[in-house]
Amino acid sequence: MANDHLGDRIGRLRRMADLTQEGLAERSGVSVDVVRKLEQKRKHSARLPTLHALAKGLGVEVTSLLGDPPGVPSNGEAEPPALIAVRRAIMPPLFTAPPEPRDAEALSLSVLWAEIADAWTLYHGAEFSRVMDVLPGILADARLVASVGTDTERAAGQAALGKSLQLGGHLAIRMGKTDLALSSLERAATAADLSGDPLLAPMIYNSVAWAYQRQNRLDDAQNVAVHAAAKVEQSNVRTAEGIRVWGGLLMSAATSSARSGDYDTANDMMRTAEQAAGRLATMPPPADSKLLSIFNKSSVRIERVRLAVQHARPDEALNLAHGMRLSRDTPPSWRTWLLLDVARAYTDVGDAEGAVRTLERLQRMSPAWMRHHTLAVAIVNDLRSGPANPPGLPKLSEFLGISN
Repeated sequence: MANDHLGDRIGRLRRMADLTQEGLAERSGVSVDVVRKLEQKRKHSARLPTLHALAKGLGVEVTSLLGDPPGVPSNGEAEPPALIAVRRAIMPPLFTAPPEPRDAEALSLSVLWAEIADAWTLYHGAEFSRVMDVLPGILADARLVASVGTDTERAAGQAALGKSLQLGGHLAIRMGKTDLALSSLERAATAADLSGDPLLAPMIYNSVAWAYQRQNRLDDAQNVAVHAAAKVEQSNVRTAEGIRVWGGLLMSAATSSARSGDYDTANDMMRTAEQAAGRLATMPPPADSKLLSIFNKSSVRIERVRLAVQHARPDEALNLAHGMRLSRDTPPSWRTWLLLDVARAYTDVGDAEGAVRTLERLQRMSPAWMRHHTLAVAIVNDLRSGPANPPGLPKLSEFLGISN
């Protein structure tokens, strides 16, 4: 559950690994004092570099420490039918009858792309149950379109299939199923290669890098992002679409570097990305931004705020966030991350009222995302254990299911 305490998870995994607190500290390179404070619930949260180090010491994915993502609880029970349907759609049976060409006549590629775009909108709105409902049908239609018609028509179908499978990978990550995510993304990359779209495969590799990050494979995540960015840079950084894909990959590489503990390198990469994002204002906008990497001045600044918070630089984070005007196409998921990081920064500098105001704003704007975010729970727990008790904190605790 999202309100399961981080210290409980660490203690449970440490005992399963037959480690003492001192042994975990030695393996992870984290001080034994931090381990003790977390397990004793005197400390409610930890920076992502610390979480990655602890996960490495415990031999688990970092998602095991972050708690269950929005979606399916890891309680040992069978997967719900909707998730089983998604799994089967991503990895269909080996022996199936070939599609009938006449079945494709009723399918319109433009309608299929509209459905894919709508499904991505649902995803960014944290409507994961609805994505699970619609994704199997979208994948079936995309596979059909990719298998019939002229070479050009099949290539267009492969592009739709690649983007649908990329969504399947993102959804699986949110469900805590990173192996399923990588299976979906590998299939997406194959479809992208068959589509002839030079930017689709790099976008999918960005998603692969995210899956690697969740598995604590930070070197692999950085390498795949850098490699894909270099491919894009060779020919596609003169268009708005190319800059967005290249910039998203650079941000991903910077995030991996930061989580490995190298904040200065990550910050330099983010500054380069921010300069590239500034060039987008002078270019014609992409035809359909919903289906491209999320990259603009707002997204870069949001990620810079996040890295500053994660590396215990709350004043820097608040300065970066001050006066930000988000672009209209910034999805709710990214707006959520920004407000959570700002609330975290306010908490770290001792401004409890500022933190509560920020969380209240987030609750009004995106309650679905907030309810399932482990960081929201950690912030509220820190505020509850602090010297101040600002108005609004009890209602936030109740909303997040935090017991007294």
